[in-house]
Amino acid sequence: MIPIQYQSSPILSQLVDFIYQNYDFRTTIDDFYNKVVNLDTAQGFGLDIWGRIVGVERYLTIQGTGVNFGFYTGDGSFTPFNEAPFANGDPATQTYRLADDAYRKLIMVKAMSNICRPNAPTLNQLLQYLFDGQRCYVLDLGNMAMRYVFEFYLQPYEWAIVTSSVMPNPAGVRVEYLQIPTPNIFGFNEASPGYAPFNQGTFYSQS
Repeated sequence: MIPIQYQSSPILSQLVDFIYQNYDFRTTIDDFYNKVVNLDTAQGFGLDIWGRIVGVERYLTIQGTGVNFGFYTGDGSFTPFNEAPFANGDPATQTYRLADDAYRKLIMVKAMSNICRPNAPTLNQLLQYLFDGQRCYVLDLGNMAMRYVFEFYLQPYEWAIVTSSVMPNPAGVRVEYLQIPTPNIFGFNEASPGYAPFNQGTFYSQS
């Protein structure tokens, strides 16, 4: 709509006519909704806007785990015999840019953690959403302590998400993390099916 004092301007009238003839505003509005407003379909800068709203960045700084031989310690940073050298110094940190799908999931988890109660049932629901139904859960250890348990190896960016402020850990509660990827732990087959033989699994050590 042109203000009344400019309605007699031929140049402005031509510009407005050109816009209406060459642009489909319904398509533009639909694109804006799908790429920015709707979190399920948002892309690129739209997700960046959502990230600022809930308070989580697309870039994750991850402590480099290196690839070293050693005993299993819960963070997935060591490998079994014949697969890696001994550790030599602390690995440097690395910064990763999350792709849209991973960032969308991180935004949803952060949004839920902003409004939920940080108890075991809620944290278990968040874990199931974050890891697509893989076997992971929270244990109440008592004495103001809790433990995240993952029965699979976490990817570096997944480890960074879990150990960051995204997960709503209860105030004053000590948090532990434990990975138990049973098929990749060295052991005798008689003890329990699924343990790995020599050169295929690490020693298990509870942390």
